[in-house]
Amino acid sequence: MLSVATDIEVLARFGRALADPIRCRILLALRDAPAYPADLADALDISRTRLSNHLACLRDCGLVVTAPDGRRTRYELADERLGHALDDLRTAVVAVETDRTCPDADEKGCC
Repeated sequence: MLSVATDIEVLARFGRALADPIRCRILLALRDAPAYPADLADALDISRTRLSNHLACLRDCGLVVTAPDGRRTRYELADERLGHALDDLRTAVVAVETDRTCPDADEKGCC
């Protein structure tokens, strides 16, 4: 059963999806066009197993959906507005002081 997520849940899921560079690359690839897993794995130069795990995460986050295409399954963004949101996030100016990092950067992998 589908439920409507709260605003905070939606942002947290989006953040979780964007927290991994491979998932970011997948989302950007799907922003351009729907794709089949084998083609995505080749284009991103990652194993199909690794890609499958990331696609499962993106499905769980509600950001991508599958579309049957004969005997194959195609992946696409769940909503075309996600492509616009990715573009907006990608081009947003983020103010970061270049001489500082988070005190926890090494432990948490941030900054």
